[in-house]
Amino acid sequence: MFPSILIVDDEPSILQSLGGILADEGFDVITASNGYEGLKLVEKESPDLVLLDIWMPGIDGIETLKEIRKLDPMVQVIIITGHGNIEMAVKATKLGAFDLIEKPLSIDKVIVCINNALNFRRLEEENRYLRKKAIEKNSITGASPMIAELRKQIATVAPTDSYVLISGENGTGKELVARTIHQFSPRAEQPMICVNCAAINQDTLENELLGQEKSESDSKKRGGFELADNGTLFLDEIGDMSLDMQAKILRVLEHQHFQRTGGGRTLTSDVRIIAATNKNLEEEIEKGNFRQDLYYRLKVIPIVVPPLRERRQDIPLLAEVFLCNAASLYKTLKKRFSSEAMEILCGYSWPGNVRELKNLIGRLSVMTQKEIIEASALPAPYNPGATERANSLEDKLFLSENIAEAQKQFEREFILRKLLQHEQNIAETAASVGLSQDDLESRIKTLEIYC
Repeated sequence: MFPSILIVDDEPSILQSLGGILADEGFDVITASNGYEGLKLVEKESPDLVLLDIWMPGIDGIETLKEIRKLDPMVQVIIITGHGNIEMAVKATKLGAFDLIEKPLSIDKVIVCINNALNFRRLEEENRYLRKKAIEKNSITGASPMIAELRKQIATVAPTDSYVLISGENGTGKELVARTIHQFSPRAEQPMICVNCAAINQDTLENELLGQEKSESDSKKRGGFELADNGTLFLDEIGDMSLDMQAKILRVLEHQHFQRTGGGRTLTSDVRIIAATNKNLEEEIEKGNFRQDLYYRLKVIPIVVPPLRERRQDIPLLAEVFLCNAASLYKTLKKRFSSEAMEILCGYSWPGNVRELKNLIGRLSVMTQKEIIEASALPAPYNPGATERANSLEDKLFLSENIAEAQKQFEREFILRKLLQHEQNIAETAASVGLSQDDLESRIKTLEIYC
């Protein structure tokens, strides 16, 4: 299928000559002699690109361009003018024109400009596709009223630039909520930088956020505020940030500028802050562990992510997603839970929330050989009836006929667990257990481990 080009010009000679040349180049060409006719064809034919004359009787090119952007924001428009000037070019570009070329037309320049515009359109389409896939991958799974309300909150706050404070227990998916907000925001095309305030040493957190100027011992480092400029900065576990660092962050948020550590140059920063915590920050304020002014600065829009035990009806949906993901990741047959096993999962309290469920399903997907995961495969503490089987590996070892069989049972279980720990990465697993990659692959084959 060839790209379609609409030429809108009031000069019949331009329509005929330019249309003929572009048709010879392999394009599907349609023509219109005025803006009104051109708009009808844009709506009816959905061309890939429009060559639009500026000076036409009736509705001129600028007004036509405005209407084209309303009808189809993705169509590329190249302005043609015999009276080109800088002011006109700037105005057309602001309205969304890809480029402007002057009459008399240079065919070589027209062809180059058309190809550049079509390539740009293709890249935009690829970016939209990748963004759609990213949104699907990070979508919040669940059909419970709590998740429906959470989605509603996200849809309301995402298009704004408001700061958001997400609270919830560990493993509930606070980062997933933050990513979803970013993906549906006007800043979605810009970076989202994530900084875990609990995982980074407080002495180095300042450099992670504000950056560091080059010195004799250290190279220059761009911090989170600089890397996330025009995008989103996600401050995870904000409740673990030291009071000294809280004060520095508050100053950046108030003044929208900062200096790198060891530097004197002032840098500006336009970032949207999304913070998350598993702590009750109001209690931390009373204890003197968190600044009240920073708390209210961050808590413009509060969002609470419910724990899994309060939305148990979502467990079957989450389990199905994790089973599919595990089958793809571990290259195993997709498993499914028996009704009894699913009933047990739905009855468990899940102190580790969604993360705990995901990890358990990954483990069961690897360890269970059968297609159906029965209740008997669920270990303690998930299955109350599994206490008798808690030492099943120990039983296998001591019921073995000889030491060689016991060693084989232990080695098989050991390698399986290490593979799961390293997400089936043979090289990483081999390094962690002190084997060469070839040796590990040989043992996997001998022990009939399927990964």
